[in-house]
Amino acid sequence: MTVKSDPVEASTLNPPVFWISAILLLLLVLFASLMPQQAQTLFAHVQDWIFTNVSWFYILAVAVILGTVVFLGVSRYGDIKLGPDHSTPDYSSMTWFAMLFSAGMGIGLMFFGVAEPVMHFLNPPYGEGDTVAAAGEAMRITFFHWGLHAWAIYAIVALILAYFSFRHGLPLTLRSALYPLIGERIYGPIGHAVDIFAIIGTVLGVATSLGFGVAQINTGLNALFGIPVSIPIQIALIIGTTALATLSVVSGLDKGIRRLSELNLGLAVLLMAMVMILGPTVLILQTFVQNTGGYLSEIVSRTLNLNAYQPTDWIGGWTLFYWGWWLAWSPFVGLFIARISRGRTIREFVTGVLLVPTAFTLLWMTVFGNTAIHMILEQGMTDLGMAVDKDTSLALFAFLQHFPFSGVISALAIIMVVVFFVTSADSGAMVVDMLASGGSENTPVRQRIFWASSMGLVAIALLLADGLKALQTATIASALPFTLALLLSMRGLLKALKLDATKRGLRHQALAISPNTPRAGGNWQRRLRTLAMFPRRAHVVRFIEEVARPACLSVAEEWRLQGYDCTVEDGEEGGVRLSVGPTDDAFIYEIRPHAYATPSFVMSGPTGEERKYFRAEVHLREGGQDHDVMGWSRDEVIGDILDHYERHMHFLHLVG
Repeated sequence: MTVKSDPVEASTLNPPVFWISAILLLLLVLFASLMPQQAQTLFAHVQDWIFTNVSWFYILAVAVILGTVVFLGVSRYGDIKLGPDHSTPDYSSMTWFAMLFSAGMGIGLMFFGVAEPVMHFLNPPYGEGDTVAAAGEAMRITFFHWGLHAWAIYAIVALILAYFSFRHGLPLTLRSALYPLIGERIYGPIGHAVDIFAIIGTVLGVATSLGFGVAQINTGLNALFGIPVSIPIQIALIIGTTALATLSVVSGLDKGIRRLSELNLGLAVLLMAMVMILGPTVLILQTFVQNTGGYLSEIVSRTLNLNAYQPTDWIGGWTLFYWGWWLAWSPFVGLFIARISRGRTIREFVTGVLLVPTAFTLLWMTVFGNTAIHMILEQGMTDLGMAVDKDTSLALFAFLQHFPFSGVISALAIIMVVVFFVTSADSGAMVVDMLASGGSENTPVRQRIFWASSMGLVAIALLLADGLKALQTATIASALPFTLALLLSMRGLLKALKLDATKRGLRHQALAISPNTPRAGGNWQRRLRTLAMFPRRAHVVRFIEEVARPACLSVAEEWRLQGYDCTVEDGEEGGVRLSVGPTDDAFIYEIRPHAYATPSFVMSGPTGEERKYFRAEVHLREGGQDHDVMGWSRDEVIGDILDHYERHMHFLHLVG
């Protein structure tokens, strides 16, 4: 007897992408580990050259990205779904926000929520530090670095990937972003190179963040329990964090990653509420309103500012560093956000990814940043400023020591830092696994374990060899070529959305012609009986077999006589599917049984239980049309097919 292997456990790896990525990662880690000084010098020179010579391009590119995302959210394209027209979101709004927030920004807020405002307050780019004016400027700068621009970068990458994957059936990998530019060649060497680039950037980004992040965890444990700050302790923390991330990614997106993200969001709200209540509550609320106003009023001038008339290293050390980091992380975060956003409209997506996280981030920065500045400026706690200036990883815990119940609050903060790192690592491992598997989500457990473990091993190797800074610099420098490809992909997205909107417009214009009223041969009595009928699935399936399928076969036979390539096959859920023409521009007409809850005014069964009724709904290439043909005659179905085909041909004529 032959035992068949479980198809789920069969390898899904894309060999060229996997092996080349693994080899390049090994070479980069060896270079940074064995020659850390030379690596840091080389990558620093590259980054300095980029910031000196093409800083204008980074600034302009991020401005274009933000403008494009806002435009897509408010334009006529906002009603287009990231998926078929009949698709619905996979996750509730709260779960969706928790996952994108944890992967996109969470750990950064823990590290920089106190540190960055205080650093700008003590050492502003202009004027004197440690003043009231410096306090306001520090918060406006912090808002600028952590606000709309960062989330716009993540949003545009996620939007491109989700649109072409879920609406056009392309793989959920970074190569799909180039489909409008190179078409089917995304499946060749160019597509492989793009996915390899994304894998290397994700692994190095997560690993370097993990290596730097354990320093903050170690600092917190030292402040709370006296545990010494040392390399062995930090290696143990990396191993523990990686183990938890491995368990999470093995359990899957809907279990481990989702639950940890929800836990993280709950802990974040709790910690922020505790600081807000125990701190200067009224001042926090006042400064949040004022900080937001200052940020929005200056957003255009700051967005395009390069200090061209007053050259300074500050832009390169702060703003350009952040823009490069967000761009370098966007393949990983963008792909993850795309994966959890199926079924949402573009307008809903932009609102959820751009506005909601930005509002939460700015509130967080106000609660922690303004409270810390208030402690230094008004309460004379200069030791906090000195601690931040000495070691930014100590900033959060030095800040929390000045609160009542500091031990409890600090313990909560340590738990949050750990969980944030776990959610970054597990989502990163999931993304890399998908990239190395051609977009497949149903991958063997061993592959997910491999990638999660690899990130931990890379972090340990770099920590031991003092190579973290070098590869962090290399990751930021890699943002330049990706930004060029991203801008081209945005042009392709706008072109595809224009075609999509044109097709949708033609469909809605023709609704008055068809399909609401049955055609010749019908009468009002039969139409009334059809409207009053709430059929079961068996009735709809019988209608499809006895009326819809013969109608499709008749049309297909006539089309073949006219020289067209035409097929009739079984559709989804017991439906029937008619395809006409070449694959790229094929006309697809499908009728499926679709279940709905029976309205309350309809009499239920003898036990009063709720039952379902079914409609014979029409689905086109772009998805369900909310259009029921149950009870129609064969000729009426044929007329509906021809009406939809006529609109399809008119669409091809307009865009041809």
